[in-house]
Amino acid sequence: VQLQASGGGLVQAGGSLRLSCAASGRNFNNYTMGWFRQAPGKEREFVAAVTWSGDYTTYADSVKGRFTISREKTKSAASLQMNNLNPEDTSVYYCAMRLGFHSNYAESYDYWGQGTQVTVSS
Repeated sequence: VQLQASGGGLVQAGGSLRLSCAASGRNFNNYTMGWFRQAPGKEREFVAAVTWSGDYTTYADSVKGRFTISREKTKSAASLQMNNLNPEDTSVYYCAMRLGFHSNYAESYDYWGQGTQVTVSS
C-alpha cells in the first residue's frame, strides 16, 4: 500500500493551498482518509478526516471553517483545501487511511503517506 501526498509549498499568510493524497495497492472500500500535521518539536495532530462515502467529515477546531476535506470519485484519493492560512499552520502534513469510521487518533490509522511540507510566511 502506498499513499502519495502532494501540493505543499510556501505561501503567504492569508493564502491558500490544496493538498492531494492518492492511495494505491489495495481495495480501499470502507476506508476513512485523514490528514494530520506535525510541526518541529510538536506532536502529530489531527487536521481532518472524510469517510469512504465522502458523506461525513470532521475537522480540528483550529482549522474548522478554513479547511475543507473531500473524497475524490475514485475513493482512493482525497484533497484538503486550505484557505486563509496563517503561520501556525506551518507543518509537515501527512495523509493516512484507516478501516471504518473517522477517528482523530493517529494510532488508529493503518497506512501513512510520506508527508508534504506546508510553510506559511507572515
